[in-house]
Amino acid sequence: MTVFVLFGATGDLAARLVLPAFWTLANEGLLPEDWLLVGNGRGDVSHENFRAHVREVLGSPKKGWAEFAKRLRFAGGGFNSDSPGSLLDVIGEARAQIGVNSQLVHYLAIPPVAFPEITKALGVHGLAKGSRVVYEKPFGTSPESFRSLNRQVHAVLDESQVYRIDHFLGKEATQQLHAMRFANQTMAAIWSREHVESVQIDVPETLDVANRAQFYDATGAVLDMLVTHLFQVAAEVAMEPPASLGAADLQAARETVIRRFRPIDPAEAVLGQFAGYRDIKGVAPKSRTDTFVAAKLWIDSPRWRGVPFLLRTGKRLAASEQRVSLVLRTPGAPFRKLPPQANVLSFSLAGDGEVDLTLLAKKPGIADDLEPASVALPLASLPEADPIPAYSRLIHDVLIGDRALFTRPDGLSAAWKAVRPLLDTPPRTIAYEPGSWGPAKARKLAAPHRWLLGQ
Repeated sequence: MTVFVLFGATGDLAARLVLPAFWTLANEGLLPEDWLLVGNGRGDVSHENFRAHVREVLGSPKKGWAEFAKRLRFAGGGFNSDSPGSLLDVIGEARAQIGVNSQLVHYLAIPPVAFPEITKALGVHGLAKGSRVVYEKPFGTSPESFRSLNRQVHAVLDESQVYRIDHFLGKEATQQLHAMRFANQTMAAIWSREHVESVQIDVPETLDVANRAQFYDATGAVLDMLVTHLFQVAAEVAMEPPASLGAADLQAARETVIRRFRPIDPAEAVLGQFAGYRDIKGVAPKSRTDTFVAAKLWIDSPRWRGVPFLLRTGKRLAASEQRVSLVLRTPGAPFRKLPPQANVLSFSLAGDGEVDLTLLAKKPGIADDLEPASVALPLASLPEADPIPAYSRLIHDVLIGDRALFTRPDGLSAAWKAVRPLLDTPPRTIAYEPGSWGPAKARKLAAPHRWLLGQ
C-alpha cells in the first residue's frame, strides 16, 4: 500500500519524465497492489482536471487508462511550513481508502531552490516519519549550498529515507557496465590503466533549453550535467569491484572512487554557449551561462592513475548521443604504425542501450592489411529482454526501498570538491554555432588523438 505524493505535479519535469514513468510501471504491473498518486501544486485544481492533465501529457492513452485515472488525486493550495494547503486532507482520505499504514513516498519534481522549504514542511506537518523522499538533481548548486541542503534534509529525515535521483544510474546500459565487467573475466582483465588508454564519456544533445530556460540559465551545463550525470557515470566505470551488488556495497564502491577524483584544472576544461542562447525567453540578456562543457578528469587510484577521462556535454550540438567508450591500448610488434583509437569498447546509454566493440582485423586477401571491424549487441535483442526506462526503474526502486542506484552525501561532497576549481575560476565561455560540436578548443583536450564522436 503506497501513497505517492508528487510535488510539482503540473510542471515540466513531472510531465516529461515522472508521470510517464509511473504510467509505464502501471502497465508493467510493477506498482504495489494498492496505490494512489496525489499531485500537489499551488493551483486550485480538481481531481478531474488533474486527471485530464495527466491524460494529455501521456498522449491520451485508452487501454488501462480508466483503472489508472481513478487512482489519481490532486491537493491544491500549495504546501509549505506555514500552510499545508489541502495536502493533509487528501493524504488522509487516500490512507482511509487503501490503508492507514500506507507507505508515503514524496517526489520533489520542483526547482532545487524549493527543496529546503518542502523538506521543512514535511517535518512540521508530520509527513516525514517513515516516509521516503526523492530529490531531483542538482542536490545543491555549489559546495556550500550542498552542505547547507544536506544539513536541512538530515534535520528532518534519516539518510535511509533519502533518495537522491540521478537517472543515468538507472539506465540499462549503465548497469551493463557492472555486468560486462564483473561477470566476464576477459572484461575484468582489461579494465585498468595497463590496457585502457583513455575513457570518453560523451553526452552531446541537439535539444535547446526553450522549455526550461529560466531553470537552465540559473544552472548551466556544469551543474546540470557534469557534476551530476557525467561524474556518476565516471564513477561507475572507475570503481573497484564491490563486495556485492547490494545497496550498501555498490554505493560504497561508487562513493569511494569519487573521493579519488582530482579537482578539475580549469586549464583542462572548455566552456561554451551556443549562439542565440541569450535570445531565448527567460534567459538573461547578458547571460554567461555555459551550455557546453568539456573537461579532462584524472582519477588518482592505482587502477586509473595516468588515464584521462574525457567528459563532454552540451546543448544544440550536432547529434544526440549518450556514450561511454574505453579506448584500448594498441600493441607494438609485430605490427607497426597501427591506427590510433582502433580498439574501443563502447556502451551506448541511450534508449534500451547497446554494447559495441571495435577491433582491428586482417582484411581478407593476400596482403596483411588491417581494418577496424565492429560488432554490436543491442541489449533489447537479448532473449526475453524487457527493458524499462531509467525513471521507471528508479521509481520502482524507491517503491521497494532499494537505494543501490541512488547517490550518497559523501560521494556528492567529493564530487563538489572535484568541480570546485571550475566553479571558482571558470575559463572564458566561448560562443559556438548551433549544430556544431561546440568550441573548437575542446578538440585539444583529446590530443594527441580525437573525440570519437563527430570529429
